[in-house]
Amino acid sequence: MGTALFYHLTRRPMEETLAMLLGKAVAAEMRVVVRGTDLGRLGWLDEKLWLGADDGFLPHGLAGGAHDADQPVLLTTAQETVNGARCLMSIDGAPVEAEEVAAMERVCVLFDGNDPAALEHARGQWKSLKDAGASAQYWSEESGRWEKKAET
Repeated sequence: MGTALFYHLTRRPMEETLAMLLGKAVAAEMRVVVRGTDLGRLGWLDEKLWLGADDGFLPHGLAGGAHDADQPVLLTTAQETVNGARCLMSIDGAPVEAEEVAAMERVCVLFDGNDPAALEHARGQWKSLKDAGASAQYWSEESGRWEKKAET
């Protein structure tokens, strides 16, 4: 059974935190699905990841290609996990179900703590997952480094 890790972003942009988390997951030989809500935003993120640091190359692809099932990291708006992912990263309020938390090794929910709507949405996701019995952790970067602040 996995854990949902909620990342409350207040200091770093989402794409920077996502790249750091993806780097750790890929280093641990995990396949990852990054689920977003907008194809345009995922296209932008795809470009950002390709232009990342030379020493931090993240092999990935945008869903809809011929090799989606082979991608170590797949950016998508779909609920399906076609690349055998053991890790789901939800951005921009993309949905996460308790069954997915149970099935995955890790689920990361990244949300912009400076956006009141995103913050409220993440609180709703936390409550929904907690009420469904999913394991969850809340991480904050308020102090300048990531610290676990709560756990269910």
